[in-house]
Amino acid sequence: EQANPTLGQRVADKVATFGGSWTFIISFGVFLILWISLNVVWLANKGFDPFPFILLNLILSCIAAMQAPVIMMSQNRQEEKDRERSKQDYMVNLKSELEIRMLHEKIDHLIIHQQNELLNIQQIQVEMIEDIRKQIQQGTK
Repeated sequence: EQANPTLGQRVADKVATFGGSWTFIISFGVFLILWISLNVVWLANKGFDPFPFILLNLILSCIAAMQAPVIMMSQNRQEEKDRERSKQDYMVNLKSELEIRMLHEKIDHLIIHQQNELLNIQQIQVEMIEDIRKQIQQGTK
């Protein structure tokens, strides 16, 4: 993630955040209702922008023309952030995988060492049993 975004990037993020909020939707809806009400009802359709509201259409078109590229710029920045986050996740996962492999090797080494130890103990036990058997046989004679 970029530590110091440019002024344009910060503006694009703020506009996209505001443009995609309920605050914007509600306030814009109120603005449209007020505009239409003012020009149709209160000014008896002789207001500064009578029906079919050409000035309002121009304003809406300008807002849409400006808002779309700004939102796209903000989405591009978000994609960059997501891409960087994915790279970091990949590196963490790779490191974890290497550590797990190392742990597997250590465990395998311990298992092999313990098997050898157990075989030695078993050999000693077999020899002890043989000694006991011989002593029993000598004692019964």
